[in-house]
Amino acid sequence: MPDSTATAQQLSLPEELVLMLLNEQNGYFHQVPGWDLNCAVTGAVLAELSLLGRIDTDLDSLILVDAAETGDPVLDPVLAQIADEPAQRDAVYWIERLAGRAEGIIDQTLDRLVGLGILEHHDGDFWTLATARWYEELSGTSQEGTVGQLVKTRVVKALFADEIPDPRDIIVICLVNACDVFRVMFELDEETEERIDSICRMDLIGRSIAAAVEHNIASPMLRRSTLLKTIPVVALRRVLFSRHVRSGNVPALFADLTKEYGPVFQIRPPFARPMTFLSGPEANRWVHRHGRLHLKAGNYFAEFEKVYGAHGVLPSLDGADHFRLRKAMGPAYSRARLSGHLEEVYRRAREYMAGWTVGGTFPVRSCRKLINAQLSPISLSVESQDIIDDLMDFKERALTTHIVNALPRFMLNTPGMKRRGKAVDTLLERIQSVHTPAQRAGCPRDLADDWLSLHASDPQLVPEANLRFALSAALVASVYLGDALSFAVYAMASRPELHRRIRAEADALFADGDPDGDDFDQTSMEVTHRFLMECLRMYPIVPMSMRDVMNSFVLEGYEIPVGSRVFIAQTASHYMDDLFPDPFSFDIDRYLPPRDEHRSAGYAPYGLGTHRCLGSRWMDLQLAVNVLMIAHYFTLEVTPARYAEALPFSPLPSMKPTEKLKFRVAEQARELAV
Repeated sequence: MPDSTATAQQLSLPEELVLMLLNEQNGYFHQVPGWDLNCAVTGAVLAELSLLGRIDTDLDSLILVDAAETGDPVLDPVLAQIADEPAQRDAVYWIERLAGRAEGIIDQTLDRLVGLGILEHHDGDFWTLATARWYEELSGTSQEGTVGQLVKTRVVKALFADEIPDPRDIIVICLVNACDVFRVMFELDEETEERIDSICRMDLIGRSIAAAVEHNIASPMLRRSTLLKTIPVVALRRVLFSRHVRSGNVPALFADLTKEYGPVFQIRPPFARPMTFLSGPEANRWVHRHGRLHLKAGNYFAEFEKVYGAHGVLPSLDGADHFRLRKAMGPAYSRARLSGHLEEVYRRAREYMAGWTVGGTFPVRSCRKLINAQLSPISLSVESQDIIDDLMDFKERALTTHIVNALPRFMLNTPGMKRRGKAVDTLLERIQSVHTPAQRAGCPRDLADDWLSLHASDPQLVPEANLRFALSAALVASVYLGDALSFAVYAMASRPELHRRIRAEADALFADGDPDGDDFDQTSMEVTHRFLMECLRMYPIVPMSMRDVMNSFVLEGYEIPVGSRVFIAQTASHYMDDLFPDPFSFDIDRYLPPRDEHRSAGYAPYGLGTHRCLGSRWMDLQLAVNVLMIAHYFTLEVTPARYAEALPFSPLPSMKPTEKLKFRVAEQARELAV
């Protein structure tokens, strides 16, 4: 639980700086370049150590006064490093030297502020201020608001009300000013700018730290290396003759290329623009942390949007609008929303599985239909099994032509595809017919209600033209979730020992009737949870993503210029043996301590950074429920039997098992209570 007794006076300078720089419109910091932010955060740490009497600093030197630990996990490693330095250095040296620690300091600071209940963390690594009541210890009065607002209020009073700031506020003002952020936070006139300059001269510690920060920020040698490396080019034959190309295993292919060529490389197809790839854990870490400042999604997605008559849908948005839309729609895609519909999930799943007979077989595509049988009534309150194949085929053809660019554009305009495209209009007509106020009275809220309500309240954020995409995309999720289920069913059917262990958990969960959402935790489904994590590692549905470079950057010594299109192979690391030993072995013990192989930037089945899958928690629960129900009722076998040893993939436009895969019902363990 958050510590509700925390006050603004208890915050450290790094914490106050983070709160000052937080931009709630986009859920992250004001657009401070990475190196500038690192220098400012490091400066805040040094300033805090100075105020605590551990160091003394002025414009020319930094002296260790007391090496005793402060008890703060952010400050003490820095203090220890200063104590270990044999020669006396100045603040400029230490800010440059410690800037590499800044990202870890930021992470620790954000985590602490979340733990204190001062910040709220949102999926996709966004943060906003949490509203609470905070008690001012010195005055004994209460004030409604947030600690972050109190910090900003003190600064505003110092800048605009001519109040004399205390030394801590002076240092915060000096550091924010060094980042050149005040001009985007407030409307500054000449008088206010003079006031800021005057405040920054009031305190020697603030002056010295700010001067050191500004010196490092101004140094171009530190912001970008002059020893840039040439991006290696992969020979086409190296790709074409890879065994992983033949099997369709995209992550394994890029794992091999990353080992051979490094985290940045190019493939140059004939008659096409070069393809620049970012791959491996270092690239994942960079994209997750810095991608929001350098990469954008809109351009590559634009032609696909046009197919649905839309513009600015969730996958193509960046910045503040992307954050606003994710925040508004987050509850609609949450695990809690699905938990409220589990009774419907159980009923629909049993009705669908009632068609499975012992000795019979069903195609792998049936897993998509099973998921859609549940998603359609839960998300949109309509039936769509009769049109879901057309919806999925049309969407996959649109992705293949406009995103993957593997087919010419006219392939989306064939008579067959035009016919399938009409299924989108049919779906919308059905949704509109049941989403009138009278018909929704007394009904549990669904995803369509959320989209329609957001359109009505904010038609600029969600224009009517985008509803066609948003509502049909709800069912197209059956593709991704259904393919993830098909991989999980395959993994369970081809590994009888794991099937027995999963069935034991399923039998315990369903022993006293249908469980509720809280029953599906890591204690009751410990084996199933690790099993599904390994399925997502070995069989990621979306193995890579595309972005356009809006601000040039340097990654591991390679400069990526503005205007480039990059392909982020975030799941290549799933097959790198330094992160996942023996990566082609299905091993659910990877996720047990002390191994914990998933606790790194190398595990990324749901994507990275701000565009991480919004519905990942929903997907985790629905996937688990279906795997456990199948294990509870049936024993399945893989056919053809040779696929149990090696399964070919169909990689475009997303990864799925080969269409030749089927499942044979070997046993029905108990009757379905339909």
